[in-house]
Amino acid sequence: MNILVVDDESVIREGLRRILEGGGFAVETAKDGHAAIELLQHKEFELIITDLKMPGMNGFEVLNAVKVLQPNAAVIMVTGYATVETAVDAMKSGAADYLVKPFTPDQILEKVQRALESRTTPIEEFSLGREADGDHRFGQFVGASREMQKVYRRIIQVAATTSTVLITGESGTGKELAARAIHNNSPRRDRPFVAVDCTALAESLLESELFGHVKGSFTGALQTKMGLLMVADGGTLFLDEVSNISLSTQAKLLRVLQERQVTPIGGTQPVPFNIHLVAATNRSLKTMVAEGKFREDLFFRLNIIPLDLPPLRERKGDIPILIRHFLAQFMAEVGKELRGISPDAMQFLENYSYPGNVRELVNIIERAVVLAEGDVIQKEDFEVGDSAEPTADFQGYVPTNAESLKEIKRQIRDRSVEDVEKAFAINALKRSNWNISRAAEETGMLRPNFQTMLKRLGISVKDYFQK
Repeated sequence: MNILVVDDESVIREGLRRILEGGGFAVETAKDGHAAIELLQHKEFELIITDLKMPGMNGFEVLNAVKVLQPNAAVIMVTGYATVETAVDAMKSGAADYLVKPFTPDQILEKVQRALESRTTPIEEFSLGREADGDHRFGQFVGASREMQKVYRRIIQVAATTSTVLITGESGTGKELAARAIHNNSPRRDRPFVAVDCTALAESLLESELFGHVKGSFTGALQTKMGLLMVADGGTLFLDEVSNISLSTQAKLLRVLQERQVTPIGGTQPVPFNIHLVAATNRSLKTMVAEGKFREDLFFRLNIIPLDLPPLRERKGDIPILIRHFLAQFMAEVGKELRGISPDAMQFLENYSYPGNVRELVNIIERAVVLAEGDVIQKEDFEVGDSAEPTADFQGYVPTNAESLKEIKRQIRDRSVEDVEKAFAINALKRSNWNISRAAEETGMLRPNFQTMLKRLGISVKDYFQK
């Protein structure tokens, strides 16, 4: 049994470790809630023992994170006599038990045993429900791959809490769709959903938009304006591309989020607010923290519940489903009836690398529906090059930051390796008169492995033999 102990006091942490290890348990410790979340993302625990009062992130926030990241784990809250009532409230929120300081080894082991015995049975695999089983949809998402099932499950789990969510993923993967899905599946669904594009606003305007201002507080402030933190009160605030916020604004935002109240620019009275905060970025905030471009404390405040959206190239099984969906959508919008897509056009779409992800696929299908001259879409209707091979400018896509440049370089390397594999396989087949068994034997490969390679590369012996 693995147990995680979370406490900012080293004496308590190590004392609990000794007692629990003496009872035969495997124990990990974390000095605060942020360190605990890092561990929860990479290791399974049957029980978490967390202090109630800790700087930065309290026991309630740890409890909420556990409910999302490891819903089958039990939680024991550690508290002092003065806060027993609060600990009881924690049990109402899902904690299995509470432990009052000071405590004896016997009390600890008894509580632990009781909490472990009360653990719920593992949750069933997430189901999309009747509607999604029919057309593979979840809200505005389309896809039934294992990767997207994980995303849907995480959305449902986190929607029931108020824990801050950090959505990561490349451009075009649907970060705002995920934020809206969290809101629409939450108890706040009837309250406002407010989206802020942190890239589109200058620093001074972003502060004014978020915090609000009073009339005359600066040149151009002709009237008092309510900030979006207050507009979203009771609902969800979505900060898109949060990595673009300046360091000075980051410091102000951190204070506002910690205090849960905001003072408008030029104002004197703080105003409390109640929001579910969801942030998103296509950049690595950890890297930015290391480079001094993003505040570490704000990163910890935002990264309580991570939600990573997979790029389209990592869920290629969803491509045919997406194509059918977008074809139907754009045929209805354009008023055009098409019979479908030619085999070589479909093969192109399935092999394409999609540097722009689903957003790029949407554009490709819309363009093809509009430009198709016959009743079947042909490869040339896509107008993205003659093949799925990358050109010098990577099919018109120019990276805008170091992360996207790194990703495109990786894709180009992968494509180059695929070219070599393709030449290797075809030459082996030619030498063996297109006999797969002989080709595999000649190259020193097992026949099943050789066949798997042919399938992955899209090589059909029948097609090549007829050429």
